Amino acid sequence: MQRCFLGAKLHRMVITEADLDYIGSITIDSDLLDMSGILPGERVMVADIESGARFETYVMEGKKGSGVICINGAAARLVHTGDRAIILQYVWLDNTEAPPKARVVVADDRNLNPSLLDT
Repeated sequence: MQRCFLGAKLHRMVITEADLDYIGSITIDSDLLDMSGILPGERVMVADIESGARFETYVMEGKKGSGVICINGAAARLVHTGDRAIILQYVWLDNTEAPPKARVVVADDRNLNPSLLDT
């Protein structure tokens, strides 16, 4: 049997862009990806704190140090620039594996200076 656990969370990130005309995905500053362990192409869930909208998409790597959190494609209709969002990565583990300690990343109001929360 496999179970699903939270692997990482980018907590209260600011949506910097919403690009309806892009094919799809979420673009995330590579500094945030490195700290969280989330990989380009990986599926994530996004929860917009302001609207309550939740959706799944895949990750694209954004420019290092840019602070970019850009919602691309149809999901851009679910958010507004300036909204805060939680980006969640889940991991599947065999029943014999110990659940991981989730990596929770927080940053400033420009999604810069990220740090890990001690959870």
